[in-house]
Amino acid sequence: MRRVDMTSAAFLLAEKRETPMHVGGVNLFTLPDGVDEHEFLSSLADVLRNVEDFRKPFGDYAKATPLGFYWEEDDKIDLDYHVRHSALPNPGRYRELFALVSRLHSTLLDRNRPLWETHLIEGLQNRQFALYNKMHHAAIDGVGAMHLTRSSYSTRKSERIDYSPFSQYAYERYKAEKFGNRPPPEQEVRTALDALKQNFDSAINLATAMSRFGNAFVGRSGNLAVPWHNVPKTSINTRVTGARRFVAQSWEFERVRAVCKALDGTINDTVLAMCSGALRRYLISHNELPKHSLKAMAPVSLRAEGDLDSTNAVGFITADLATNIRDPERRIRKIQDSMRAGKSLLQDLSPGEAAVFMQLTQMPAVVTTILGLAAKYPAFSTVISNVPGPREQLYWNGARLDGIYPASIVFDGFAMNITLVSYYKSLDFGIVACRRSLPEIQRFIDYLEEALQELEEVAGLRSVKPKAKTKTKPKARSRLKTKTRTTAKRKAPARKKTAPARKPPRKKAG
Repeated sequence: MRRVDMTSAAFLLAEKRETPMHVGGVNLFTLPDGVDEHEFLSSLADVLRNVEDFRKPFGDYAKATPLGFYWEEDDKIDLDYHVRHSALPNPGRYRELFALVSRLHSTLLDRNRPLWETHLIEGLQNRQFALYNKMHHAAIDGVGAMHLTRSSYSTRKSERIDYSPFSQYAYERYKAEKFGNRPPPEQEVRTALDALKQNFDSAINLATAMSRFGNAFVGRSGNLAVPWHNVPKTSINTRVTGARRFVAQSWEFERVRAVCKALDGTINDTVLAMCSGALRRYLISHNELPKHSLKAMAPVSLRAEGDLDSTNAVGFITADLATNIRDPERRIRKIQDSMRAGKSLLQDLSPGEAAVFMQLTQMPAVVTTILGLAAKYPAFSTVISNVPGPREQLYWNGARLDGIYPASIVFDGFAMNITLVSYYKSLDFGIVACRRSLPEIQRFIDYLEEALQELEEVAGLRSVKPKAKTKTKPKARSRLKTKTRTTAKRKAPARKKTAPARKPPRKKAG
């Protein structure tokens, strides 16, 4: 048995029927020319089941003991249970796909089995199919999921892979391809005096970071935003049910990068500003834009280079989204100031010190979640996670990978989660929300596009059009649908009967 680390165990402790703690997402593919869809997907299902030895912890289940959680090997794994083959009803639009994924993402994983499922989904239009993966957050984080994804596919269309990504063989092969035969870093020999000095320095660094963290609550840490401090209550910060709604969309990476270059920021700054503008529009449409700005948990990886084994090596920065600022340029500048202050808090800490700091600062959030108080005392307004993904075009036995759309967790106090993956030439957004708390989350896709257009106007990449007089609250039946892949002047495009083959159109799950 192997002990489940404290960060991973927190996801097991916080899980209940209303708050499943699994992550995953939808990988969208185009079939190779000339193949039969059902036969091809059946062969891929056989590949997914081709496992002799499992990579950790996908062959283990989580065992609860009085001393904590442990990973226990499951010697009776039923791969037909974990690998499933489904088909969409006609007409096989993205609407039907997102509706199916919403239902699959709503159900708990079986704690008596290894904590993962994968679903091959056929029946999409335009000769596409999907793979929905579902893994417990105690078993994997976002960066780990990208390593798993990269080990599953090839950059060569002609290459054939006959082993499962959940196998130890896939793990060893990917590790060799990524890092070669380099030996692990040699452990530096330290004297007792060195060890004492290191511990003393760590204590000072942690004390300094905790002092800055605490001073933010009394306004003495500049632009540093922290959990709970001036976090407003909105419909996002409420108790959730177990039902989920999933929507997804892609934006061209170069389009977002052009904005960040013009405004002297990072990709993450621009993404946060997009989400800020979209959240502001969403709340205005529901007449609940609060006086104080929304705050987002922005996860950051604490994973050391070459670390493929950690299940969760993640911390967070609290981002002030400046949703109470009307001017988009002032808004993004405030976001940039907030992110710089958050990064500054962590930059003087080693990965080990940062991990301890995160455990100390996250513990109250875990406690309020376990006690059912998170909705009453929300630490953040939402979660916005930007996960670096593969930058090459990938294939799975000849099938082109068109998009990677993440699906993460929501829980009491955080009824919406925005996660995106940078893949090839796009940023692929996946948005998960509580179906009851946020029933109109499909509009968020439109608001993200409008927010990006607004940033393009600020950056001088789009001509500023005179604003027409419109009602504050849009009507669902008459709202405009905007394209997500153009920098042309804003207009209402004609409805099309078919969607582009490569990326999901602006269709939402019902």
